[in-house]
Amino acid sequence: MTALLSYLIFPGFVFTAAAAMLVHWIDRKITARIQWRVGPPPLQPAYDLLKLLGKETLVPNGSPAATFLAAPMLGLAAVAAVSTLAWRAMLWPAQGFLGDLIVLVYVLMLPSLSVILGGFASGNPVASLGASREMKLMVADELPFLLAVLVPVIHSGGAIRLGELVEHQQSAGMTAASVSGGLALVVAILAVQAKLTLVPFDSPEAETEIMGGPYTEYSGPPLAAFRLTRMMMHFALPSVVVLLFLGGVRFEGVSIVWSLLKILAVLLVLTLLRNTNPRVRIDQAVKFFWGPVTAVAVAAVVLALLGY
Repeated sequence: MTALLSYLIFPGFVFTAAAAMLVHWIDRKITARIQWRVGPPPLQPAYDLLKLLGKETLVPNGSPAATFLAAPMLGLAAVAAVSTLAWRAMLWPAQGFLGDLIVLVYVLMLPSLSVILGGFASGNPVASLGASREMKLMVADELPFLLAVLVPVIHSGGAIRLGELVEHQQSAGMTAASVSGGLALVVAILAVQAKLTLVPFDSPEAETEIMGGPYTEYSGPPLAAFRLTRMMMHFALPSVVVLLFLGGVRFEGVSIVWSLLKILAVLLVLTLLRNTNPRVRIDQAVKFFWGPVTAVAVAAVVLALLGY
């Protein structure tokens, strides 16, 4: 029962969804200020979701309805699991299990797979094109991200428990404070930008080119589920970055402020990247991640093995 409540309420679905809407509003507010606009009110993300929940759900003719409707639920459940694993490890390091880092990395792929599944299931050519781009982007960013994750594992002496990674950083210092950790942090942030499909890596959705991409045929509650998944990813992935490279969070005394600042700093970097770069083509994104980004990630792993 305790594990179920942890997944559903805190630090699981309810907590992640509430924090995600706040993070989404902060992102939109910063974007508006950069563009000399006022920006939306704090409750705008909730209003957007409620509006979608009141719309009719339409399933395209000839589409496998079960697959089409299950795809957004798969992504939503996966991101809730990622956030639960990450925050349980940061708040209660001793409560993790052996190999939970491997589970987290695996489950992180499921939101992208849900978008791919939904896009292809819709039977729309534009949605299929967006799903194809999502697949290529996932393949492109996964390798450098995995190499970046290896760096804190090497620094901690081979720990594959999230709680051990947090405890090691709290005693020996943040992974990002080392040369290899700093390089790995840069690689991880770029990979997170791609996993979130934010500019410059938003080619799967690319409204000006292919309308909504994989989401073209979605409406009503299924579309709301996809939107909420994107919002929750925007909160969960920076939390994972803070866990792996910035020492996690501590809700004790002044450590609360420092913990929040670390998460906000990662969010600010992601937002600035989104607002200061043009969209790149999907082939350019693949070359970028498999070229210089992977090279930097390999260098970070080698430096970590050498003790730097």
